[in-house]
Amino acid sequence: MRIEYISSSPDDTISFGTEIGKSLKGGEIFALQGTLAAGKTTITKGIALGLDIPDNITSPTFCLVSEYSGRLPLFHMDVYRLDSSEDFINLGVDDMLYGNGVCLIEWSEKIMEELPESAIILRLEPLSDSSKRKITIENWPYGEIK
Repeated sequence: MRIEYISSSPDDTISFGTEIGKSLKGGEIFALQGTLAAGKTTITKGIALGLDIPDNITSPTFCLVSEYSGRLPLFHMDVYRLDSSEDFINLGVDDMLYGNGVCLIEWSEKIMEELPESAIILRLEPLSDSSKRKITIENWPYGEIK
C-alpha cells in the first residue's frame, strides 16, 4: 500500500510518526529517504513515541546505530558516512534487521540492495513552505494511518 501525507510542521510530522509507531508489530525495516533536514530524525522521534520510547531521539550520524527500548526495540541507523554496502553489512546488522525490533535507516538510498523487498520506503520531501513536508510511504502493510 502507498500512503501520502502532507505534514504542516515538525510537530505534525512527530504526530504522524507516532501513529506509524503505534501500528508496528515488530520486524519492520524502514528505509528513510530524503535530503538533509528533510525530517528523517523528526519522524523517527514520532515513531519512537508510538513505540512507548521515552528517550530523546537524536540523529545517529556519528555513532551509526542507536538502540532504544520500548514496546519493541528500536534500531535507528544512519548510513550517511558509510562508503559501501559492505560497510553496512560489516556493522553486524543482521540481528537488527531480521529480529523482532523495528529498524529505521536514514540515508538508506546507499544500501537499498542489502534490504529485503519487504522494507518500507519512507520518503520525506520539503515543500516550498519550509515547514511543510510531503511524506510518502511505500510497501506499508497495515492499512490506513490515522
